Formats: sequence, structure tokens, C-alpha cells
Amino acid sequence: MAVKNIVVLISGNGSNLQALIDAQNTPALPNTKIVLVVSNRVSAFGLTRATQAGIPTFSMSLKAHKDAGKTRSEYDVDLATAILARFQEIVGGPAATAAAAVPDLVVLAGFMHIVSPEFLMRFPPGGLVNLHPALPGEFDGAHAIDRAFAAFGEGKIKRTGVMVHRVIAEVDRGEVLLTEEIPILPTDTLSSLEDRIHAIEHGIIVRGVKLALGV
Repeated sequence: MAVKNIVVLISGNGSNLQALIDAQNTPALPNTKIVLVVSNRVSAFGLTRATQAGIPTFSMSLKAHKDAGKTRSEYDVDLATAILARFQEIVGGPAATAAAAVPDLVVLAGFMHIVSPEFLMRFPPGGLVNLHPALPGEFDGAHAIDRAFAAFGEGKIKRTGVMVHRVIAEVDRGEVLLTEEIPILPTDTLSSLEDRIHAIEHGIIVRGVKLALGV
């Protein structure tokens, strides 16, 4: 079986990236290789994790684009273009076949930027997956854990969860690949809930990527 090439997008610490690094080309995620890690924040520690694993990286700041007078849509186009150009350099240069011109999968692993249709149209349909710390239809978008904990405090919910889904233009509304419910305990603080959710994320992102790639 041909090796499946993965690009991972991050914004921060990169603990979910580390789970993928540890799982690549093992029985948990066979015949896979993370070939590029990209961040929208130059200071993201996940870039260091990737470098230590021998994976090429680059960062592109939205703020720098805005400071240069560019729009968010222009940033997304520039980011997608840069990802594809760098990917093609890594996997085969200008002579790469059409099939090798795009990654087998782009994984948004703690990527704190909502990608636009202009970004998505540069990749095959279904070619991106996202890890989101909430269940389908609940707490879409940013600060999902904070909002779930607040809803628990108001007596509205007793559990939250994590999902891996395909990325479409509607935020956190793409095809759901995997979910896992997480009870919110009476003794939980926001910090303890975050810790338990992150621990679940490290497993579900690997399983979700495996499912998305069919490996």
C-alpha cells in the first residue's frame, strides 16, 4: 500500500500533533507519513515538536498579512498556495504527478483559524479533517470547552465530548467521523475538564485520521 501523506495545521502547543507523530507508520496509523506541519503562529511550540521529529515546518501569520493591508480571504489563499507549493517540493518537486500534487489528508489539530471557502476550494472535497472539543451540533466554533462548562454550571448539560469531522465551509458542521462523550463531573473545574478532554483528543484524532484515510 502506498504511503499516505499528511499535512498538519496547528496554532499552539501541539499535543495532538505529537499524538499523530507518535502514531504515524505504526499499527495505530499504518502506511502514513506527516510530511509538513504549518502554523498560523510563529511561536507555536508544535513547530518545535515537528522539527524535533524531522518534519519540515513553516508559519504564516494572519496579523502580518493584515499589517500589509491584505484581507483574511487573501491570507487564506496565500496560506493554501504556500502549503501546496511546499508540499510539492517535499514529495517530488515540479515533476510530481497530479495525484501527488495535494496531500492525502490535511489535519486541523488545534488550528485556531476558521478556514474560508477560498482555502477549501484548493483541496479535494473531504480532504481536510478537524478535531473539535464538542459533540455534533453543540458549541460550534471557538471556546467550546468554556461554553460547555458554563452550560453545565447552569444545569443545562451533564456531558460534553469530542469529535473528528470533515471540514466544510460551515464551521464544525462537516461529516462526523468519530465522536466520544465525556461526562462533566460535579467535582470538575474548567481546568480538570480541559485536561480530561485533551487526553481523549489524543486518542480520537489518531482514530479519526485512520478512518479518514482508510488505512
